[in-house]
Amino acid sequence: MTGQHPTSAVHIDTTRPHPARMYDWYLGGKDNYPVDEEMGRQMLTLDPRVPVMARVNRAFMHRTTRWLAQSGVRQFLDIGTGIPTAPNLHQIAQETAPEARVVYCDNDPIVLAHAAALLRGTDEGVTEYLQADVRDPDAILEGARKVLDLTRPVALSLVALLHFVSDEDGAHDLVRRLVAELPSGSYLVMTHATADFTPEESKAATEKLRAAGVTLALRSREEFTRFFDGLDLVEPGVEVPHRWHPELGEPVPGQGDGVIPGYGAVARKA
Repeated sequence: MTGQHPTSAVHIDTTRPHPARMYDWYLGGKDNYPVDEEMGRQMLTLDPRVPVMARVNRAFMHRTTRWLAQSGVRQFLDIGTGIPTAPNLHQIAQETAPEARVVYCDNDPIVLAHAAALLRGTDEGVTEYLQADVRDPDAILEGARKVLDLTRPVALSLVALLHFVSDEDGAHDLVRRLVAELPSGSYLVMTHATADFTPEESKAATEKLRAAGVTLALRSREEFTRFFDGLDLVEPGVEVPHRWHPELGEPVPGQGDGVIPGYGAVARKA
């Protein structure tokens, strides 16, 4: 079963780079603009492994979704979905559990323009797309309730998203607000970029992105771990993303050639 999404004209700002479109460029996609490629190339001069990081995050999403579906989770709320790149989360979840229900959410109009690709799920399951921003959790929860049963466990996915949300915007409070509405047995899935391993390159990247109007709020291991306060971390806990249950997926070429400056984790709400 597939959901409906708006069909009105979509306005896309091509005057400044957007993280979702830069991510698409790193992954070799075509749904990006010269401004995104230009900033992407600037990031590569600081760290040529950025495309590897993008693929590592994608692979982490695949492995965690597979693990969750195999563990009995049948509802998924994916915020910061990004431009569709197969296999998408619903394809991984519904491969194990055809009846899985998936709600995607993103604030980038170009994702809305391609939302149909996110809605091609199984007949037994449901996939839906919301145009909303993580900074408006009430709107997300209101939309999610139309598709998901929030009295039953939900996997909340925030992959490569919160490092674009500043402390001033209350990143930790936003996560707490979302998790508070989920029942016992739900999960929080996150990855996050960090400056812990590459402080100089990270500082330069943050300044370049800020000059282009993009917030990059890199957080330490301690700050990342705080997102999981009150939850039970799944083994192996907070780890660099490609070391989280690597047996559940294929390795990303180049992932072992140097440091991956980020963290990933999955935690369960008791």
